[in-house]
Amino acid sequence: MWNNSSITNTTSLAGRLGVIQQALGVTLAVMLGLVIFSLGCSVEVGKIWLNLKRPWGILTGLLCQLGAMPLTAYLLALAFSVQPVQAVAIIVVGSCPGGTISNIITYWLDGDMDLSITLTTVSTLLGLGTMPLNLYMYSRTWGNAERMEIPYLNIGLACISLIIPVSCGVLVNYKWPKVAQVLLKVGTIFGGLVMLGVGITSILLYEGLWNTDASILIIGSVFPVIGCFIGFIISSIMRHSWNRCRAIAMETGAQNMQICGTVLQLFFSPHQLSQIITLPIMYSCFQLLTGLLLIITYQIYKKTSCRNYFMSAEERGQVEESAPKGEINTAFEKDSSCEAHKNAEELHGTRL
Repeated sequence: MWNNSSITNTTSLAGRLGVIQQALGVTLAVMLGLVIFSLGCSVEVGKIWLNLKRPWGILTGLLCQLGAMPLTAYLLALAFSVQPVQAVAIIVVGSCPGGTISNIITYWLDGDMDLSITLTTVSTLLGLGTMPLNLYMYSRTWGNAERMEIPYLNIGLACISLIIPVSCGVLVNYKWPKVAQVLLKVGTIFGGLVMLGVGITSILLYEGLWNTDASILIIGSVFPVIGCFIGFIISSIMRHSWNRCRAIAMETGAQNMQICGTVLQLFFSPHQLSQIITLPIMYSCFQLLTGLLLIITYQIYKKTSCRNYFMSAEERGQVEESAPKGEINTAFEKDSSCEAHKNAEELHGTRL
């Protein structure tokens, strides 16, 4: 009798946790749509077209996102001598396209939002081909990857769910620019807080988080930081403006964990999944934490230092075009007065 009661209680608890996780998933999906819509309110069609017409920034971002990240994942798996199942999971994380969180962080870092959203869209589209290619190349060290299933439908839906809200936001920005600025600020603040809350709740629901292999915890923690660093260094070497460097860095370090989770569930058995589920959870948490620390540091710097150090070409009243190779970074050059940046912010309606 006691055993039957215990089994019933355990089943009931598992059912309730499943319902809670589904509710979290729905909440996150809705908030993602609202956040993407609000971010679209900062985008102008002309600037997106300029990025596509002169795609040096896009090519640099794709080199970091779809080239350097999978290679970094492979090297981390080798360096920590992880098990084959864990190694493939690490490569899956590194092969995913960019996620919406990169757009949110880029906004608060005064990065190039047009480039950021364009990169997220393009990397998601190209992920249909680059993800299976990277998995095939790098996972062969630990075994045959031919049976790896790629969720093409999910990737396609992710792309659609990005394009439609952004398009609506662009329309609002075109028709009602003042309303767009309000929606942009409210959406990024509220959406970011809700996404952070959902992430923390998900961690609390996963009881075995800290009982996982230490190497997985370490890799999940340092991987997003390494990704941001790689993106910033490569874009700096390519001599992009600093606001573009920040956008590329965030796009490189912040992966789409929804697509990652789908791939892992399709490929691994429940027993194998229990060994590596900590990896995407840790990665999600630390890409949020890294972004939050960068935002706080940047905003404090802006409040206490001359804002001209971070003035973009747009804030100086110029139309920034896609930075060609060989262009010198000028974003940190100091003007004679900080008042110029304040006037530029008031003129262009940028946030403090």
